[in-house]
Amino acid sequence: MIEKIVIANRGEIALRVLRACQELGIKTVAVHSDVDRDLKHVLLADETVCIGPAPSNESYLNIPALISAAEITDASAIHPGYGFLSENADFSERVEQSGFIFIGPKADTIRLMGDKVSAIAAMKEAGVPCVPGSDGPLGNDDATNMRIAREIGYPIIIKASGGGGGRGMREVHSEAHLLNAIALTRSEAKAAFANDMVYMEKFLEDPRHVEFQVLADEHGNAIHLGERDCSMQRRHQKVLEEAPAPGITPELRERMGKICADACIRIGYRGAGTFEFLYQDGEFYFIEMNTRIQVEHPVTERITDSDLVAEQIRIAAGEPLSIKQEDVVISGHAIECRINAEDAKTFMPSPGTITHYHAPGGAGIRMDSHVYSGYRVPPNYDSLIGKLISYGKTRESAIARMRTALNEIGIEGIKTNVALQQDILNDLNFQAGGTNIHYLEKKLGL
Repeated sequence: MIEKIVIANRGEIALRVLRACQELGIKTVAVHSDVDRDLKHVLLADETVCIGPAPSNESYLNIPALISAAEITDASAIHPGYGFLSENADFSERVEQSGFIFIGPKADTIRLMGDKVSAIAAMKEAGVPCVPGSDGPLGNDDATNMRIAREIGYPIIIKASGGGGGRGMREVHSEAHLLNAIALTRSEAKAAFANDMVYMEKFLEDPRHVEFQVLADEHGNAIHLGERDCSMQRRHQKVLEEAPAPGITPELRERMGKICADACIRIGYRGAGTFEFLYQDGEFYFIEMNTRIQVEHPVTERITDSDLVAEQIRIAAGEPLSIKQEDVVISGHAIECRINAEDAKTFMPSPGTITHYHAPGGAGIRMDSHVYSGYRVPPNYDSLIGKLISYGKTRESAIARMRTALNEIGIEGIKTNVALQQDILNDLNFQAGGTNIHYLEKKLGL
């Protein structure tokens, strides 16, 4: 087993990784920017290293500083969490070239799945269903691009090959707007991702976002742990997630899960990963693979009684999976509400000092958060300050427990989106299950 891990992240995921390490008897190194000295995991880690000032590109995105932290603390491995450098192939490569273990996939796999065009090609070869599209990057011939769009059928969506996180996408509903949309997306993609390659897909108008959690080791073993529904989104950013997805039958789950696990073996995947799909009219369409732990991983952990972060660490240490497919039993229902430091109506960030914090409790409630009374939320990073998870034997029970927990949570001194989450939980269409990815934005009038 790995003896010491550098946690190359911050906030709730850094604390989540630290807890997994402590349970496994692994020492921890918390790296932090100069405004993050009071983060909970920094206070609890065995060692700490300041890696730079507040701006991410000078701290959490500073590859030399992170590797130096591992060197000076004599660590064995680096866990990237999610966000920041977690899906950066160059980081993975440089970590391993420096003699450390990267707790995640190999660099080549990250590159393959990080480029949407190559990812779709690989998934088609592996038999994973994909959205009808251009089957490769768009060229510069306007007539050819217009022909491709007509063959796919409007509406279509132009996507940046190097995009992600909801960025680098533009819907097109008529031929008159196609060429301008391609040009604009190319320009934005080059500025945001240093890659102006774009491709075209059919725009599904009424889909749900359903994703499958997978684990794979370097010994040729791969399993799935069921699916999550992440359709409650605002501007392509997830707000609430649940597992299992309403309306997905055990037979369909097993079929799609096996397709995902088999694809992992085909591409030589290692670690935890997520296959993201659009689901419409009973059909799944692959959109991308996240080669890291997901924000919403706790709902899968709860319904499968598993520890995905601990499993990540064991896999990185070279161990075979401790779970076989036949060991995975999905039981009950779990919901996760993302708690953000932001105005519930305007969504403007709300940094500042938390003057009072009370975490909800009770049967089936889990709160993953790094904040506490007196903690100052800095303005420099993502607004996520916690994840509230409820579990029940039924979806109705999980909803009821979440409503109680949202009423009980206490965060003062800053604004949060708790009121928005309460509104979602009280929404009759959400309670019925199966709302699509556009539902929340329409509800909010966005």
